[in-house]
Amino acid sequence: MRWLAAGFVVSALVIGAGAALAQTVWEMPTEYPETAIPGEGVASFARLVNEQAGGRLTIKPSFDAKRGIKSGQMIAAVQKGEVAAGDAFAGALGAVDPLFGLSSLPFLATSIADARRLTDLARPVYEKKLASFGQKILYTTPWPASGIWSKAPLDSAAALTGLSIRTYDATSTAVMNAAGAKAANLSFTDAMPKVKDGSVVAVLSSGDGGAGRNLWDFLPHFTEVNYAMPISLATVNLAAYEALPADLRQVVDAAAKETEQRQWTAIRTRLDENYARMRANKVAIRATVPPDVAQALAKAGRGAVEDWRRSVGADGAALLDQYEKK
Repeated sequence: MRWLAAGFVVSALVIGAGAALAQTVWEMPTEYPETAIPGEGVASFARLVNEQAGGRLTIKPSFDAKRGIKSGQMIAAVQKGEVAAGDAFAGALGAVDPLFGLSSLPFLATSIADARRLTDLARPVYEKKLASFGQKILYTTPWPASGIWSKAPLDSAAALTGLSIRTYDATSTAVMNAAGAKAANLSFTDAMPKVKDGSVVAVLSSGDGGAGRNLWDFLPHFTEVNYAMPISLATVNLAAYEALPADLRQVVDAAAKETEQRQWTAIRTRLDENYARMRANKVAIRATVPPDVAQALAKAGRGAVEDWRRSVGADGAALLDQYEKK
């Protein structure tokens, strides 16, 4: 057996039918359920590679942070070779570099078309940044627009005051705090116990993420604030990728391309599917946001975008300027 770089690639010789078959296994975790759209992406990518690699490369997916790695830890885990590949929510990666918080900036990209354009513009910059961490992008996954799940209806700006809400990155935490809430940046893994014990009574998430965690059991109201359509990034350790023979790299590339196409196609019907599930589970969906709530969030959001622009550096600021020219 041959180990390459801290255990993220396992190669073995399996003798069968008179021939030796070299095998490589890549672990690929995500903190999200297999039923959430990033989880579906990991499962799809693994299936495609495993079908096409002829047993020479196997992707071993895991979900719900069972590998013990949350999104904010994924870049380091892939860089160190703890796992070969992984899927991470890009907003959480903003703690590694503010550039990755781009897609979750408030009210910047709130439609599928805008999210796609922003992702395409940003991809070369993401690739450059990820190369400095010894990895490359496999594919991107869009999330449905983020809304607010809550225990009580969000029927006025006053309802935001002191609201104990789970947020998903530093920017959304700053926005919610500026709007009067009491926000905490938590992964879903860390947030759910607090939702269950009542210390967190609201969650910023899409219908997709919330549905995957059965938030309706605790937070039966959803306000469609269209905060952002963020992305997740699936990356692979560059050394692990380059160690593959050329034909297996082609298999990985083809599977990644097909998975990306699948993810951006699936998002087009995801909102209706999520809302149908939510309504079936007695969630009250508020599609018309009270004007004073919208105004409070928009005002807080503008400040957060400018703070991000100042923190991200020249490449990120230029990217934002390019996108906003439209």
